[in-house]
Amino acid sequence: MDADVVVQWVKTEWTKQSRGEPGATRRNAVPVGFVLPHLKPAVHEVRLLEWEDFAPVWSKESDEIDRLALTLREDDDVLSVQLQDTMHATPRRWNRPSPVRLARGEWVRWQLGHRWQRPRDGGYNYLLTTLNLARGSPRDAKVFLGTPTRHVDEQTYLR
Repeated sequence: MDADVVVQWVKTEWTKQSRGEPGATRRNAVPVGFVLPHLKPAVHEVRLLEWEDFAPVWSKESDEIDRLALTLREDDDVLSVQLQDTMHATPRRWNRPSPVRLARGEWVRWQLGHRWQRPRDGGYNYLLTTLNLARGSPRDAKVFLGTPTRHVDEQTYLR
């Protein structure tokens, strides 16, 4: 684990059922950040699935960053963060945002949305991936409930 980096992945998945009302209201109320269980450097993942009523399910904590999904590079005490689009789903993103640069004490929220067709029935699933990443050990376990220093929003209309 890179020293002094706290990562929280929030992955929300739904079907067409939660695109319109009343499901959309429930889906839109799902948090994009959660209170950290501790302040040590770690990777946390929370999944919220429509078919489980969007109840948060925490995965086992890790100390390894997925280098395919996230590129981190430190240069002159500034951390460069780049979220990779590893999904083979709509929309394909040919022009991606530049890496975000973080000084100690700063954090980024990076959001990326996708849609794909289920082979078994032709219906669609949707996924909103939110990366919350803090540089330097946060002093408050509620850091990801606040306003990020940087916000990259790659959400788009997914039909």
